[in-house]
Amino acid sequence: MHKPRGQAALGFIFATLLIDVMGLGIIIPVIPKLIEHLIHGDVSDASWYGGWLTAAYAVMQFLFAPLIGNLSDKFGRRPVLLCSLLGFGVDYLFSAFAPTIAWLFVGRIVAGITGASFTTASAYIADISTPEKRAANFGLVGVAFGLGFIIGPALGGILGKYDVHYPFIAAAVLALLNATYGYFILPESLSVENRRPLDVKRCSPWGTLIQLRKYKSVIGLAVSLFLIYVSVQSVQSVWTYYTFKKFGWSEAMVGYSLATVGLMVAIVQGGLIRIILPKLGNERSIWVGLVFYSSGLLLFAFATKGWMMFAFLVPYCLGGIAGPALQGYMSTSVPANEQGELQGGLTSLMSVSSIVGPLLMTESFYYFTKPNPFFQFPGAPFAIGSILMLLSALLAIRSFKRN
Repeated sequence: MHKPRGQAALGFIFATLLIDVMGLGIIIPVIPKLIEHLIHGDVSDASWYGGWLTAAYAVMQFLFAPLIGNLSDKFGRRPVLLCSLLGFGVDYLFSAFAPTIAWLFVGRIVAGITGASFTTASAYIADISTPEKRAANFGLVGVAFGLGFIIGPALGGILGKYDVHYPFIAAAVLALLNATYGYFILPESLSVENRRPLDVKRCSPWGTLIQLRKYKSVIGLAVSLFLIYVSVQSVQSVWTYYTFKKFGWSEAMVGYSLATVGLMVAIVQGGLIRIILPKLGNERSIWVGLVFYSSGLLLFAFATKGWMMFAFLVPYCLGGIAGPALQGYMSTSVPANEQGELQGGLTSLMSVSSIVGPLLMTESFYYFTKPNPFFQFPGAPFAIGSILMLLSALLAIRSFKRN
């Protein structure tokens, strides 16, 4: 089997990732309104269902991602990528035409099972890249994510002004067109001689997570990273509900604000981090970043005007230096031949946090905004995230002293 032409295949993979992230971003500004419509409730009730929808997707991802990865090693990257795109297309169509909330859950479950586009796309990039270009080509994943999260929410906010179903239809069209294009254009990247039989033992979602226990020097830092992942779910899971409830934002305003988040994250991750990390070093970057994160979340919790949310994005997004610094510190603490195992364990941690985090944050938002709680406090999820960030900083400092 011939190797795919590098630049053409790379271009398709970039487009695939960009469209995937755009599709996810397009629907964020309108999800609360769609859920409200289906359950005939208010934004507090919608947040409760929204948390479980996110958790349903994350559970399926956690359970099936190792299997999907192994299937791509056996049957090739192309069929897995195409199935992933079809899965997303089906999910968006279910959402666009869902007569009841149950249909939204069906769509999320289908998307979670098939949604291995980032993992498989990364494997595809590794297949077609020469060693000297591999790191640069992997950088396309981050670029696609940043661009997709700038364009997607802005587009979703604009379409959502006319009808809450339009963003879902747009996302479905993008995913299905991409799948059709890929069916006719995308070549296979994994040659037959490099494929391996399916090993059921390697499909366990718990295996890589359990392996983290043997790295005594980084276990505390792994917990710290887990707390960061859970904390940022306060923004990822609650931002739309919070700004609707507290400031009466429109779908368009939510879309613009999330596009601003995407732009600022791209600036920090793509530019500032290259300047800050060498000057501060990993250890100092970690706790400085966590203090920025914690401050930003606390400011979100007590914001009194809508414009403040944009201003408070500055300290919050600067906190983004902590995650890469923490992962860099951990990677230097294990042998070179165990890096893959470590990264697999950290990916599993991220998956678990995507189950725990949305439920914790949306449940707390629901509790503190529904009628007759002890007191009304829509910013509760951000306050919880701020506390968890500080706890993460304390764990990291404690681990540095031990090491």
